[in-house]
Amino acid sequence: MTEVRKVRMRSKCQKEESTCIPRRTFVKTSLLAGMSASTVWGRGGRSPLLTPRTENGVDWYNVQMWGIEGRGFSDTQSYFDRLPAKAKGLVRDAVWNLSLHSAGMATRFKTNSSEIHVDYRLRSPSLSMVHMPATGVSGIDFYGRTETGDDRWVQVVRPTAQDVKARVVSGIDPGPESGRLYTAYLPLYNGVEKLEIGVKTGSLFTPVLPRAEKPLLFYGTSIMHGACASRPGMSISALLGRRYDIPTVNLGFSGNGRLELELADLIGEVDAAIYCVDCLPNLNPPQVAERTVPFFKRLRKHRPDTPIVMVEDRWFTNSSFFGATRARHEGNQKAFRAGFEQLVQGGMTGLHYLRGHELLGSDGEAATDGSHPNDLGFMRYAEAYAKVLDLLLK
Repeated sequence: MTEVRKVRMRSKCQKEESTCIPRRTFVKTSLLAGMSASTVWGRGGRSPLLTPRTENGVDWYNVQMWGIEGRGFSDTQSYFDRLPAKAKGLVRDAVWNLSLHSAGMATRFKTNSSEIHVDYRLRSPSLSMVHMPATGVSGIDFYGRTETGDDRWVQVVRPTAQDVKARVVSGIDPGPESGRLYTAYLPLYNGVEKLEIGVKTGSLFTPVLPRAEKPLLFYGTSIMHGACASRPGMSISALLGRRYDIPTVNLGFSGNGRLELELADLIGEVDAAIYCVDCLPNLNPPQVAERTVPFFKRLRKHRPDTPIVMVEDRWFTNSSFFGATRARHEGNQKAFRAGFEQLVQGGMTGLHYLRGHELLGSDGEAATDGSHPNDLGFMRYAEAYAKVLDLLLK
C-alpha cells in the first residue's frame, strides 16, 4: 500500500471548543443525562453542577461527574471497567480480569490553572512490570492543546504507591482566556477505582464531556493493551486518537486476544467508526485457520456496514535468528490471508488488510523484548495503521 497524506480530522469547531461546546451532541453521563450542553456549562465556562472539593488551595473535581472517554459500555460493574458486567462468566476469567484495567480511557477538561493535581486509587499495588515502567503501567499521562491546535505531552504521573495524590505540574502557561484543553490518559496495565483532577483554587475549570463521534475500536493482544509503552499516551489507541482527534476504545487483552466469538458479540454492541482487529500474536497457525472466518462473520452479522481492518502479527525484532519464530509468523499470516480471501470471495465487503512484517520496522530497534513495542515501536505501529485509516477517515 502506498503512503498517503496525513489526514487532519479536526474541524474548526473541535479546535475552538470554548465557542463550540454548546453546539456539540454529547454522550449523556448518569448525572448529566437530560441536560443540554449550555445548561451543563452555564455562563463563563464554569459548571453549576460541579462543586469542587477544596483542600489546601486545590479545587478537586471527580471525573465521573462528567465522564471518561474510552468506555465502550455503560453498564459496567465498576465505572472504569472495559467490558459490561454481563461479560463476567461469559468471557474467560483471564479476559475478564484484564478488562478491569483502564487501558485506552481518557478524561478531558479545560483550565487556566498554573497547577494540575491528581488524586486516584489503583486497583492493584503492582505498579510496574519487569519490562514496563510504573509510568506506563499505573501512571496518568497529561497532554495539552497548543495555540496551533496540536495536542502535546505535558507531564506523566510517577506512582510509588497504590494511592496516588500528587501535583503533576506547576508553573504551566495558562493558555487561552477560556483555558487550555487537557487530555489525561489513564493507566494501561492497572485499574482505577477513583480519580479526581485538582487545580489551583479559584481557577477556571470546564469539564469536557466524552465526544459523541463513533470511536475507533481496537481489539487485540498485549501490544494493543499497551505493553510496553513508557506512558499511556504512547499506546496505539492514544496515538491514533490524537492523530484523528477522535474517541477510541481499547479492547486489548494481554495474552488473550484470541478471536473468540464472545468478543465478536460484545464488540458488535459498540457502534464504532471502524473495527481494528489485531489478534495474531496470541494465536498459532492452526488457531488462525480455525477462528478467522467464524469471528469476522459473527462481527459482520452485528455490524453489516462498519469497516473492519484485519491486522497481521508483527514479526519479532530478533526473528532473523530463530527459524521457529519465522515459521510461526509465516504460518499465521498465510492462514489469516487465506481467511481474508475466503471472506471476500464469499461476498463480505468493507474488509481491509494490513500486513505485519514491517509493523515494527526492519532495524530491530523497536521492541523491548523482541515482541512488545517500545515507544519507537508504537510510533511505527501507528504510522502503519494510518496507511489504512487515512483512507477510511478522510
